[in-house]
Amino acid sequence: MGRSSFRPRYEIDFVEFPSSSAGDSSRFFEKAFGWTATPYGPAYSDVQSGGVVSLGFQQDAAQQTAAPLVTIRTDDLDRARESVEAAGGVVTVEPFAFPGGRRFHFREPGGAELAVWSPDA
Repeated sequence: MGRSSFRPRYEIDFVEFPSSSAGDSSRFFEKAFGWTATPYGPAYSDVQSGGVVSLGFQQDAAQQTAAPLVTIRTDDLDRARESVEAAGGVVTVEPFAFPGGRRFHFREPGGAELAVWSPDA
């Protein structure tokens, strides 16, 4: 069965940084810029900048990427995965659930790792 002509929306709205202390990182941005931090356990924090992009800080070394992780928001995660693979991307982390949604990671042909996420309905 073919896909409809519906084109999902894709926008960068989140960047995740590796951090030796998610709490220290989030407190820095709260103090320096007045942004709002939400901790999600002892090893992860989300910082809302008040703009379009949110910053995440990943303290868990097993979950950290080597560089900041640019995250693309979509309303159709399955279709996004199909599009990534069809364009030559390689899924590096299978889709998983987290508080607020689901995401997967991929590497584009030039070698950069990014992620795509979709919020819970």
